[in-house]
Amino acid sequence: MDYHSRTQFHRLFRAVAEETPGAMRRRLLLERAAYQLAYTGMSVTEVALDANFGSLEAFSRAFRRAFRISPSLYRRMRDPHFHLPSSNKIHFLAPGSPTKRGGNMDLFDRFAGNDSWHTRRLLEYASNLTEEQLDRPLPTVVELLPWRESNKTLRQLLENIIFTKEVWTAALSGSEMDTKGPPMSQRSPQAMLRRLEKTDVELHRILCDVRNRSAWDDTFVDALCEPAETFTFGGVFAHIMTFNAHRRLMALDALRQLGVQTEGFGDPMEYEESVAPWDRRVAVKTP
Repeated sequence: MDYHSRTQFHRLFRAVAEETPGAMRRRLLLERAAYQLAYTGMSVTEVALDANFGSLEAFSRAFRRAFRISPSLYRRMRDPHFHLPSSNKIHFLAPGSPTKRGGNMDLFDRFAGNDSWHTRRLLEYASNLTEEQLDRPLPTVVELLPWRESNKTLRQLLENIIFTKEVWTAALSGSEMDTKGPPMSQRSPQAMLRRLEKTDVELHRILCDVRNRSAWDDTFVDALCEPAETFTFGGVFAHIMTFNAHRRLMALDALRQLGVQTEGFGDPMEYEESVAPWDRRVAVKTP
């Protein structure tokens, strides 16, 4: 197609694609980088250079800004979903992928991914609050759970989300853990985000293996209970998702009462759209 000027081309491109050529290229390069991290043996530095970044530091900043986790953590999690949000539905097509694909996210991907994604967002919002705001007593405390846990402040709500995943990760892996919880130095939003990233890697690995073996009805012994108890893998996963969803919504409400401008409601459909807009996608093989 012939254009009178570069400006005209950019204007028409943006009108059609709802994205500038430069922004689309950067997004596609980051999607390809995410695929390479998850599915190839390329080093993080090689991936960064292949994505046309001048340094590993610049790539890491851009990747974290886009995917909300570091490249190294993304590699360890081996997340199969590498598409970034885009209103035009144009995405990087991995080598060997069919041009028409059925949704490859199952219910485990949606629930587990949404819980981690929304928790990270809550912690990022909370990181901008003062200590007084984090520890300010909530005007309304909802006591619905069959056990007692401290949920009178936003910090306590966020801590309960992280600690729940840490305890069950230890139980599933047969590791020892202090069930009294971490010291206060590990309960800042920044520290909780690091703890979340660490426990998510191991929990994701364990439950992905269960999912891949269709072993949700298999049982394990939770030695952290006194006395030890036997649970199914599926029951534990459903337990974590159910009660953490309750805690996340309470934390979201607490953030809004503190005047934080939040987006969304932690809906799994929001997460699904953020990682892979399934409908009306156009696949492209190269950026």
